[in-house]
Amino acid sequence: MSRRSRRIPALLVLIFLVVPLAELAVLIQVGRVIGAWWTILLLLADSILGAWLIKREGRRALEALRTRIEQGRLPARELADGALVVLGGALLLSPGFVTDVLGILLVLPLTRPLFRRVAMGYAESRMKRPGMDATWRPPSGPGPDATRPGGPTVVRGEVIDEE
Repeated sequence: MSRRSRRIPALLVLIFLVVPLAELAVLIQVGRVIGAWWTILLLLADSILGAWLIKREGRRALEALRTRIEQGRLPARELADGALVVLGGALLLSPGFVTDVLGILLVLPLTRPLFRRVAMGYAESRMKRPGMDATWRPPSGPGPDATRPGGPTVVRGEVIDEE
């Protein structure tokens, strides 16, 4: 069994078993301290705050992505921010305090750069495996099919519609 295939079941156990149990334990403890109705009210307020935060930061991330693309520059940082906002939003919309705290940390502009560095470092390490070329190069020439033997013939010209 490869190292990667051992990691996936451990991640699934964490996501589907450990996180819900932690959420339940925290909800019970908070309910004991402040009462059941206050706990429900706190979860509702947390959801409303989270929805507002997702909307605001999602717009900012999308605008930064558009600006970067319009400048003709590679939007790696902006794509990572967008992905973190989406992931944080999903965590904020799930019920519970543990996932809400993690979701808020992923969405807030003050803490997102830390998670972005971790995510981009992980992605870079995955791309630097043997047989992977992580170097980005601008496209050049007519494309890979035009230079390949047996590829399509490229005819340069002008199309005239006689209608």
